[in-house]
Amino acid sequence: MRPQIVLFGDSITQQSFGSAGWGAALADAYCRKADVLLRGYGGYNTRWALFLLHHIFPLDNSNPPVATTIFFGANDAALFGRTSERQHVPVEEYGDNLKIMVQHLKRLSPIMLVVLITPPPVDEDGRMEYAKSLYGEKAMKLPERTNEMTGVYARQCIETAKDLGVPFIDLWSKMQETEGWQKKFLSDGLHLTEEGNAVVHKEVVEVFSVAGLSSEEMPYDFPHHSQIDAKNPEKTFQQQQCLAQPL
Repeated sequence: MRPQIVLFGDSITQQSFGSAGWGAALADAYCRKADVLLRGYGGYNTRWALFLLHHIFPLDNSNPPVATTIFFGANDAALFGRTSERQHVPVEEYGDNLKIMVQHLKRLSPIMLVVLITPPPVDEDGRMEYAKSLYGEKAMKLPERTNEMTGVYARQCIETAKDLGVPFIDLWSKMQETEGWQKKFLSDGLHLTEEGNAVVHKEVVEVFSVAGLSSEEMPYDFPHHSQIDAKNPEKTFQQQQCLAQPL
């Protein structure tokens, strides 16, 4: 059975299997080596995601994932008193929820690679423009998220990762290192463009590689076609400890 890599998060993860998405790119990179499973839930915050833990990651799973990315915070950081306040989770609770997730996964498999990803930065003007394109004059008058507050959640994510001794990706800071990040990496002030997806993919691949899960070093699940003895294919598959069943 192939190793499994789970991508757990909100809409930024849910959309990652779209065209040029970071999840799709990851699935391509690990083709025939690991199954990349998408578990993204648009609109979810960490409070709601906790209800999914035992369903997605049952503790009696005999084949736990080798790696899981946890990518929440964009919704938790929605401002209380604004249009998306129902998604708001206080930053202290956000950190506690991430801790619960990591500890659950480590109980499932102590050797599992768990990677925390901070929320990306927020382009407040972009969010306002997007709202106006949808609702016109009825659009929100104040942004429902700010980059400053999202940065507070990003720092909490990093602090939690350090406390637990797990790797993290500081996407909030990384993206802002590039001039014009607002339009280059974000399509609506929050979700990712093709270039934004590429940043996430690059960062995830780098963390995986450092942890010894480089796709280049992982074996194929069955022999490469060039290794198959055309005259005696059974010999090849027997050497790989599997029996071919001709159609």
